[in-house]
Amino acid sequence: MASTFTALAPQKPREDALAHLPCSMVSEYRKGQMIYNQDQPSTTIYLVIEGKVKVSRVSDEGLQVLVDIYQADEFFGESAFLGLPRRNEQATVLENTKVMTWGAAQIEEISAKRPKLAVAFMQLLAERTIGFAKRIESFSVDNISRRLARTLIRFCDRMGSRQDDGSHKMMAFTHELLAQDVGTSREIVTHYMNQFRRQGYLRYSRKGIVLYRDAMKDWLRQAA
Repeated sequence: MASTFTALAPQKPREDALAHLPCSMVSEYRKGQMIYNQDQPSTTIYLVIEGKVKVSRVSDEGLQVLVDIYQADEFFGESAFLGLPRRNEQATVLENTKVMTWGAAQIEEISAKRPKLAVAFMQLLAERTIGFAKRIESFSVDNISRRLARTLIRFCDRMGSRQDDGSHKMMAFTHELLAQDVGTSREIVTHYMNQFRRQGYLRYSRKGIVLYRDAMKDWLRQAA
């Protein structure tokens, strides 16, 4: 009975951090440019105004694991709150991008005066923690093809635009980038992307990916 009540309970509205932050400096970056990396960690919180930014973790061996891709109206760089001298994290611009920035210390100072700003960031971090937990669960129980399908659906839900035929179109993710999210090699991602294309779940080219999201979700349920 308790779980049923939870499922039916209305979702609490998210606090809007932007309602409590002053306008700040806007910086522009070109495609391929690095905003920060593990050798030059950032002390800044970023808000994407336009474009897309990839944030990844880098192992001691130089291998990248995708944290996420952030687009307009999304914050990134929250590791700056920790103030660690070295962080195995880097942010790379995927397309020409504009970001607004605030120093982590500045946000802490504003939060002391406007507690709802702190609540907004706590909600944001809690939401991301839940998303990361789901990805960890997928690593534990799913094979690579299912992990790739979940990655495509997740990006589709956040970045896809619905087409007249019911499909969703999104940016052209490289197979290397998808491999960094799924935890495998580019060659294996290419194999399964070709398999999904032959099965009619998606189409892709250098211009973008067209995903038949509902059909892929059905496949996930049937393959469970």
